[in-house]
Amino acid sequence: MPPGVIRVLHIARYRSPSMERKVEQLAAQPDLALGAVRPACWRDLYGAAVVQPQIPGVRVWTVPMVGRPDDPHRALYGTLTFAMRAVQPHLIHAEEEPDSLAALQIVLARRLFAPRARLVLHTWQNVDRPKGWHVRQVLRWTLGGADAILCANREAVSVLRALGYAGRTAVIPPIGVDTRIFRPMAASRSGEAFVVAYAGRFVPEKGLDLLLAAVARLEARAQLWLMGAGPERPRLEALAARLGIADRVRWLPPAAPEALPAFLAQVDVVVLPSRSTPVWKEQFGRILVEAMACRVPVIGAASGAIPEVVGEAGWLFPEGDVAALAEALRRLMADAALRQELAERGYARALALYTQERVAEQTAAFYREVLS
Repeated sequence: MPPGVIRVLHIARYRSPSMERKVEQLAAQPDLALGAVRPACWRDLYGAAVVQPQIPGVRVWTVPMVGRPDDPHRALYGTLTFAMRAVQPHLIHAEEEPDSLAALQIVLARRLFAPRARLVLHTWQNVDRPKGWHVRQVLRWTLGGADAILCANREAVSVLRALGYAGRTAVIPPIGVDTRIFRPMAASRSGEAFVVAYAGRFVPEKGLDLLLAAVARLEARAQLWLMGAGPERPRLEALAARLGIADRVRWLPPAAPEALPAFLAQVDVVVLPSRSTPVWKEQFGRILVEAMACRVPVIGAASGAIPEVVGEAGWLFPEGDVAALAEALRRLMADAALRQELAERGYARALALYTQERVAEQTAAFYREVLS
């Protein structure tokens, strides 16, 4: 290996090729050599799959998981060494929450098998949730063992400081948008319908009841397409019936990332109406940047990280305000030129800030800072 090359071990629970684009771009940096550890299988609300990542320029180890892979706090990796002996890393980048058992597992493995390596963890959490004594103890060990922590949003930095972490931080999304997949496509809308869309989990905190109520205030040509799955679906279906719009709501199953651009090409606006709870706020809003990359206008609640993700490229409405959301949708429905303006602004923002290439560039620079 050439002198001056930084050996990086990347540990993350990625489940699709589009998520690995960042790692591929990191491996293309002339001063980085990467190895990666991934779960051997994936299971979540949307189903199960065997994970067989093939990342150009990266040697990958797949390991079983103990517990559900989609549980960010209680699942463990079925390995002791995390391939640390094979990689001999200068830096370990583990995209695990500091209050997770997996992060504690990696801290201990680093101490045993790569004690000279710097350790970078990652956090999405922008709410300092109540924690049991055992979670606080895990945090003490992991925060004490981390040389740096990457944060998905600005509020996450404040939460870390409140927890007493004084190490290096930076706000860099863990995963950007893969513009080989998420790109503008020829619009395939038909007829006079105005299609409002959402894609993601059907859970209370995503505020889909607010979106249904807002669409019910619009004229009949407004349709709502909801893509995803989750425990809230029966309640939402019943609400749509009570609001008299059951025939205007289309329920679509979750789709692989590769299929989302075709879905987005058929809609007029994407809405993320998230609401905060005592233990959760929107941490990023991935569907927003995917829609922007496909040149689709976006509207989001002024909740959690949504304002910092959307910036001036989309519209915000006060959290929980059905009337304001309905009015924003009504204005867009009436003005095609306004929709086009928002679409262009969002597209420019996605390319400037949220591509996998841009995220990889920022992440590589952060590695160099940590090791400097």
